[in-house]
Amino acid sequence: MQCLTISATSHALNYLPAYLAESDGLFAQRGFDVEFIARDPWTGVLDDLAVGTAEVALGGLWVPAMYAGTATEFTTFAQLNHQFPKALVVRTEALVGEFAWTDMEGTTILAPGIGGSAPYAFTAGLMREAGADPRSVTFLRDLSTPMFLDLFRSGLGDAIVLDLPNALAIQRRGDGHIAIDYTVSGGLGPNSVFYCRRDRFDELVPALAGFVDAIGEAMDLLATARVEDLAPLMAEHWPTADPAHLALSCVRLQASRTWETPRIDPAGTDRWLRVLLDERMIRTPLAYGDLVDESALIVSAAHRA
Repeated sequence: MQCLTISATSHALNYLPAYLAESDGLFAQRGFDVEFIARDPWTGVLDDLAVGTAEVALGGLWVPAMYAGTATEFTTFAQLNHQFPKALVVRTEALVGEFAWTDMEGTTILAPGIGGSAPYAFTAGLMREAGADPRSVTFLRDLSTPMFLDLFRSGLGDAIVLDLPNALAIQRRGDGHIAIDYTVSGGLGPNSVFYCRRDRFDELVPALAGFVDAIGEAMDLLATARVEDLAPLMAEHWPTADPAHLALSCVRLQASRTWETPRIDPAGTDRWLRVLLDERMIRTPLAYGDLVDESALIVSAAHRA
């Protein structure tokens, strides 16, 4: 059995297809022993790829984008999330019914960023697309979600960007209100992707083809799975989380396009790259073909045929 180690930037509900593939033996059926390691701090995934303790990283596309054109380049070959599974929670309930991004101009938004810059950058991108000015917003960043949650409950900020379980939990407690669910109205984009060192990609393609095939099958299973049947798996991975919030979040993700396909959408990628360019997180314009190689997906599709 071939071993494949995935170094991940998080251990979150939006990664559920990968954990389902593991628990249901979908990797083993294809001759793989796959290990997922969550790194804290998340930058440990880069160390793992550099020294070879992991073949693949799971995280944001913005990382390969920022490293493009440097001595350390990465190839992205599949995705785990087809949308950005976040929500904007506002303090004022009156903003919810007729929410517009211009309502956020001049406010303070907490954007937890200890796991990366995507919550801030994507939110700023949504504002620009709606004709609002993110430069008018004070974004507080670079601190952990638990710390910002405590501070938000204590009165800091007008809004906070959260993952769905935390957004639903804070709304249920009455400390805030979901103004916009990014999986509903945020559009498509590769939120969490699989990437590896570019100089190792060709040798890994045969293994990666089987890996993404298993991920695709897990996504298909999740599309029709009953949330009560998924409860034991979620409890295993997040034993301290409120089961009700996990279940509600899972249902929302199932109803969205987040787990629709491991194939990365070119238009969604180019949209995300424009956001990164606007934020000056990348130095020059990039496009889908600069970062993504579909070879593993093509081999996977050929095997299925």
